[in-house]
Amino acid sequence: MGTNGSTMLEPLRQGPPPIDPADASSSASCALPPRYEAVRGARTFTSRTLAAWDLSERFDDVALVVSELVTNALRHAMPADAPHGQDHPVRLHLMRWTSRLVCAVRDPSQDSPVASEAEDSAECGRGLFLVDSFSDSWGWHPLAGQTTGKVVWALFRLPGTSGCGHTDD
Repeated sequence: MGTNGSTMLEPLRQGPPPIDPADASSSASCALPPRYEAVRGARTFTSRTLAAWDLSERFDDVALVVSELVTNALRHAMPADAPHGQDHPVRLHLMRWTSRLVCAVRDPSQDSPVASEAEDSAECGRGLFLVDSFSDSWGWHPLAGQTTGKVVWALFRLPGTSGCGHTDD
């Protein structure tokens, strides 16, 4: 888990998730303002999207991971001198294939995410540990081209699928 490479997520290196139906059966995206209230908006967006995809039973795990990824982007990836005119520097993408769901958060920082060694009683510093615990795998990719920043993603296997032998994996 926590690998830095995946051919399945190669399109994320170029920015937004693939739109071609051959790549993903469904995708949804939302821009998030650089305020901590955006975490609640990301959870609401995730809830509505999963309900529309008939995946509400996955909400608890996915919403926890989305919350952690968005919080990390807002806390660690926003430059201190970022202009206030940049309204939506963080973007949440949800992509669904037959056998998997990917949530990805794009942010303006090129720094790799770092899992900290939080003590057992710590109330913060456990974000990537939670992402690793509640998703099937996670990783990150720097953005290519003119867009700067990175995408941090988490993959979830969907119920009733083994993830092996499917043409959409």
